[in-house]
Formats: sequence, structure tokens, C-alpha cells
Amino acid sequence: CALANNHILDWDYDGLSETLRTLDAARISHAGAGNNANEAFTPAILNVAGKGRVLFFSFGSTTSGVLTEWRASDTRAGVNLLNDLSEETASRIADAMRQFTSGDQQRGDLLIASIHWGSNWGYEIQREQIAFAHRLIDEGIAIVHGHSSHHVRALEVFKDRLILYGCGDFLTDYEGISGYERFRGDLALMYLVDVDPQSGQLVSARLVPMHMRRFRLERASASDAKWLCNLLNELGKPFATQTRFSEDNSLMLEWR
Repeated sequence: CALANNHILDWDYDGLSETLRTLDAARISHAGAGNNANEAFTPAILNVAGKGRVLFFSFGSTTSGVLTEWRASDTRAGVNLLNDLSEETASRIADAMRQFTSGDQQRGDLLIASIHWGSNWGYEIQREQIAFAHRLIDEGIAIVHGHSSHHVRALEVFKDRLILYGCGDFLTDYEGISGYERFRGDLALMYLVDVDPQSGQLVSARLVPMHMRRFRLERASASDAKWLCNLLNELGKPFATQTRFSEDNSLMLEWR
């Protein structure tokens, strides 16, 4: 569960504390916010039998509306907040992420950087986001999992590693808000990703279109799935990615 976002403190610090307790009681691993800076940075870890571990780090950016005063410190609860989206910051956090993989027994660990960044609506990807994601990949991060937009944005496969610039909402309370219908925020994607555990390189990515209605998810219709396919193909042109429509209404990511 990624907690570094611009709503985690909507109910103040008592709300954050309750969220942390509730997730812990339900045995749901989380990252991105905590009772201090160390807790907020510490990754959620998934052990994959016979293959290694997935280390999931969560970061917030002020570009998505996270307030600077929400930053966790040594003595205060809060969010794992990025200083900025410079390439220097990307290298610094990648180095800190690697500290959790030191030692022979952790060989084969996959590092995921989940980042709440950018605007809620629109398809433009800021240059600083692209450069930041590329530097993370150069530093050995396997997947950059970007979010904040209430609809899907472009995907990129950079040096055979996956970047989601905006994965969109999966469940949302924005239903019924007018003015943004053209973005089809009612459509979501499940991202089923296969990554080589040794190299971190992307093997395949299957995208399953879903439709949100009244806080429920159902498989999207063929016409809605094709709409998403066409959209991603248009958005993917600058990144040399496209999706192929399958008979089961899912989309297969293609690159190179």
C-alpha cells in the first residue's frame, strides 16, 4: 500500500496514525508514510518463493499537491516527501533504496519506486518527470510506478524497464464530478507485469481494462477497451510503445 500522497493527512495526524494501525492489524504492508522519517522511507517487502524479494518504496512530490509541512522527520510523523524531481535527488534516493539490499542473501531483489506526482488531469508528461524516471532506471530501479492523475497516462519501457507515468485510479470517489468526461476517468487498468527476477527487465505486461461504477469494478466492454487501446497507442508514440488488443478484451504492451 503506497501512502505517500496528498490526502494521507486529510484527517490530520490522528487519521494517519489510525490508518497505520488499521493496515498493520490487517497485515497489509505499506510504505510512504510513518511515525517518523525512517518508517516513512522503509519499503514494503514481498517475498517471492524461490525468486527473491520485491522492495516497494513510496514517495510523494509537491507537484501532486503534497504539502512540504507534511514531510516526516526524525521526531514527527508524516510523508516520505521528495525534495524535488532533479536527477540528483533520483540518484540520492536510489542509493538509499539500495541500502536495503546489501548482503549476498538479498541478491535478486527488485526495487520499485512508487511516486505520487503531477497533475490530476491531462496527458502531458513533464520533462522533469521523464528525466527523473530515466535516472532511477539508470540507477537500477526495476519499475517506476507513477500515479496522481485520475486517468491513465503514457507508459514507457526505458532500457527494458517499465515506467508508468500515470497508472490512473482503480477505485475512486470522483464519480459524478463533471467537466472531465473526455478523460474517461471511469475506466481503469489492471497492470499484470512479468519481470525477470535477475535482470529486472520487463518480460511482458498485460493490461486489463476495467470499468468503475458506484464503487464497483467490472470488466470493461470491448468498445471501452478499444478506446483505451487507441488512447495508449497515441500517448505511446513519443516513447515507442503501443498496445495490442486481444480477444479477451485485454491489452498487451509492445515496445522496442
